Amino acid sequence: MSQSNKESQIVLALQAYQADPKLSLRRAVKIYDVSFDALNRRHHGIPARSDCIPNSRKLDDLEEQVMVQYILDLDSRGFPPRHRDVEEMANRLLADRDASPVGKRWAINFIKRQPELKTRFQRKYDYQRAKCEDPTIIRNWFRLVQNTIAKYGIRSDDI
Repeated sequence: MSQSNKESQIVLALQAYQADPKLSLRRAVKIYDVSFDALNRRHHGIPARSDCIPNSRKLDDLEEQVMVQYILDLDSRGFPPRHRDVEEMANRLLADRDASPVGKRWAINFIKRQPELKTRFQRKYDYQRAKCEDPTIIRNWFRLVQNTIAKYGIRSDDI
């Protein structure tokens, strides 16, 4: 069961427990198949660990949002950064403040924290495909299509 699915089951169990005065916490645990400790913590107002901001967080909200926008911008241009590149970006921001650099798994955890980002495998760029993306070749192909349309008298509403 995924983490978000488990958390949604805990929320459902908590709502059922709060709605039904006869339902005990242990009975709700059995019905919804969730951890007693987790349900008890939510009942006492303690949020899930994944929803809490870590104490050891290196960058503030603005810096993280700037990094996310920069990563998305690089990706839209066709240059998605690797984990190492994300770490270097963060270390450059921290170097301006004379703060200690980020740890080994910081980039991976940063990407997990940001819903806009996800890790993907990057594949090699195919040379044959790159040749077909040459603007002159594309222009010549469209010119050929235009000539064929003119030669056979094809109307635009028939295309």
